[in-house]
Amino acid sequence: MMGFNFSVAVWVGYIALFGIAVETGVVMVIYPRGSENRHTAAGELAHEGIEAAVIEGAVQRLRPKLMTVAVVMLSLAPILWESGIGSDVMKAIAAPIVGGMITSTIHVLILVPVFFAIMKERALKKESLH
Repeated sequence: MMGFNFSVAVWVGYIALFGIAVETGVVMVIYPRGSENRHTAAGELAHEGIEAAVIEGAVQRLRPKLMTVAVVMLSLAPILWESGIGSDVMKAIAAPIVGGMITSTIHVLILVPVFFAIMKERALKKESLH
């Protein structure tokens, strides 16, 4: 969208974005898993326990994820407006990171908890069939 060719600089930006996205995604899975252990230890029903664990874990990670996104975007946004020496390379690195942080936020805060709940529900159904 910004007119950059896929150069080494753009790929460096994508690699940095993937690193941030994977790290926050893994942490997003760890928190519901810990919450799930607490809810099942409390004797809650399986479906309600999974739902409560996913909501609790996602809420715990909301502020840190939004802070990460805000810091990354605020720190890289000035690079996109710069026009000095070397700015063409830096813009090519910053553009995929800034754009990807928006989609990464949606993915990590909405899709990862939903997929976690779906997978836990399927595992629960498999256990009940056996």
